[in-house]
Amino acid sequence: MSCAWLVLVLGLALRALHQRNQFQEVAISPAPVRNAARAAFIIPARDEEHNIGSCLGSLLAQNYPPDRFDVLVVNDHSSDRTLSIAKALAERKPRLRVLDSPPLPPGWIGKSHACWIGACAVSPDTEWLCFLDADVQAQPALLASAIAAATRDRLDLLSLSPRQRLGSFAERLVIPCGLCILAFCQDLGKLQSQQSDQVTATGQCMLIRRSVYEAAGGHCAIRSAICEDVALARVIKRAGGRIVLRDGRKLVASRMYSGWRTLWPGLTKNLVEMLGGLVPTITTALAATALAWAACLIPLADGLSCWQGAAASCLALVPASAGSAAIFGLHIAGASYFGVPFWYGFLFPAGYTAGALMSVDSVRRRLSGRTSWKGRTYPVSSGRWLL
Repeated sequence: MSCAWLVLVLGLALRALHQRNQFQEVAISPAPVRNAARAAFIIPARDEEHNIGSCLGSLLAQNYPPDRFDVLVVNDHSSDRTLSIAKALAERKPRLRVLDSPPLPPGWIGKSHACWIGACAVSPDTEWLCFLDADVQAQPALLASAIAAATRDRLDLLSLSPRQRLGSFAERLVIPCGLCILAFCQDLGKLQSQQSDQVTATGQCMLIRRSVYEAAGGHCAIRSAICEDVALARVIKRAGGRIVLRDGRKLVASRMYSGWRTLWPGLTKNLVEMLGGLVPTITTALAATALAWAACLIPLADGLSCWQGAAASCLALVPASAGSAAIFGLHIAGASYFGVPFWYGFLFPAGYTAGALMSVDSVRRRLSGRTSWKGRTYPVSSGRWLL
């Protein structure tokens, strides 16, 4: 068993390393000096008073030619100071426009509706649409670098994964484990191949060629999707567009949640979609939790047996300890990657356990036929997510 454990851990580590090597970083490009493509940032915002000011400030500070890009905020019926903050900034910055989203039509998810309103309101000569979440902060080179990469590689949708800023214990415990699971489970090369109908993307930052967006039906085509980013990427890919997810940690940063109060509902609303269905969600959660605790229990069992005089257990303790050391080392390296104290790497069994409980809650929500986010409750169908 100990040798099998070592082989399993090394296989997972090599897979994660392979995925990391395929996750290309977007190079920082200089500001274009002339003939720059016209672009627009579209930010759907609902109750984002703590984020909207810094987000808009970073977008207005882009080193892109000022007359070649616009910033549109679509206020999605915020109940806090989001609208007043955005309007106060717009009074001083003519390139910033603030729109109020109309009442949410039946069958629409709020974020998709706000994105669609923004996309319909951009200038007719806009070539690129850049959808950003309000909790994202951009470096000055974001727009220039993203458009340069998309143009060079002939992409129709470039999704950038931000650097995740993890402030609370809950974020530091759970989010690195969640991203490790994606590295273990997903095949990034297959997901991004034009020969596959599968996709991966993050709605935190998506640069889309406008002509392709409109031809695919845009957010209107996926109006009821809870996980709208992957759904939009899927319809664009099916329409023939080329989709790529890349490492944008040098260009964008984000803090999605601020503790258990926002982390739990934020993840449980779409975990089922992220992991591919009800059965895969439960299977993945159980497997990840079992493997995480096995890293502690297998060496412990061999060590106790060795202490009691079993020579075979003393031999087994070597591969068992090596395997567990490798998986602990992987998570310590993950803690370093996310910029959190290294000792969070020792807590990963608790992180996967919390993630498993979230997965169960996500499945419960799906089976109930309803899910909630930011004061809204949406109907969802469980049938199509059984497998």
